[in-house]
Amino acid sequence: MDFEHVLVVGAGQMGGGIAQVVAGSGRRVSLYDAAPGAVEHGVETMRRSLGRLAEKGGPDPEDVLSHVHPVDDLVPADLMIEAVIEDSSVKEDVFRRADETLPPDAVLASNTSSIPISTLAAATNRPDRVIGMHFFNPVPMMSLVEVVRGNETSDETAEAITELARDLGKTPAVANDFPGFVSNRILMPFINEAVWALHEGVAEPEAIDTIAKLGFAHPMGPLALADLIGLDTCVAIMEVLRDGLGDERYEPCPLLREHVAAGRLGRKSGAGFYSYD
Repeated sequence: MDFEHVLVVGAGQMGGGIAQVVAGSGRRVSLYDAAPGAVEHGVETMRRSLGRLAEKGGPDPEDVLSHVHPVDDLVPADLMIEAVIEDSSVKEDVFRRADETLPPDAVLASNTSSIPISTLAAATNRPDRVIGMHFFNPVPMMSLVEVVRGNETSDETAEAITELARDLGKTPAVANDFPGFVSNRILMPFINEAVWALHEGVAEPEAIDTIAKLGFAHPMGPLALADLIGLDTCVAIMEVLRDGLGDERYEPCPLLREHVAAGRLGRKSGAGFYSYD
């Protein structure tokens, strides 16, 4: 499996980053997003990101972008990487449509950070060719790709996607199909407990993040990281963990829900636990 043509569905923060990395490998990328103007915005975000990398010796931005082709709908490709919102019904619809559009031997991958891969595979007639390919934000900078095998994912599919991750300059780590996989099963309780510490007045956001950064040698504190991920996404992941594992310890802190209800979603909205220009 060479995956010379990759369809990326979703042109937001994650989808745009994935498209940038795949295009940077010389592969043809078809970029689709149902939201009006989202693809154009995604391409401009890629151009700025590539410009910063070029200043540090990275590739020419226009050369990379020449491999990215906006499309108005799903198109046939060797591989689809889905990166839409963390909503099971929305993702299942994408997989259902992709199963009808892409060739029978194409692989369908999801960038989901918590939704079981087998749930998405059940929406298709090719569960052996459905897999999780969970990138981390910001995609061009973060080296990890969590490769998640569904219950019916074939060895051939898993090996091909693992090799692709390496070819993209990433480090793959294979996980089995459980809610939250490995990364978010560990990360989300950490973030949630930091929010509880803020909610209960233990410390201010800056102090909580400073203690985590300097005390645990983390590059970013949990509250700043939550803002980067998106507080709505954090809530969605925690709900998947809570429901999928049947464990109330994954229930989002009330303060986290309050921020989401108020539209304070983090960096993407301009405010979360911190304010952003």
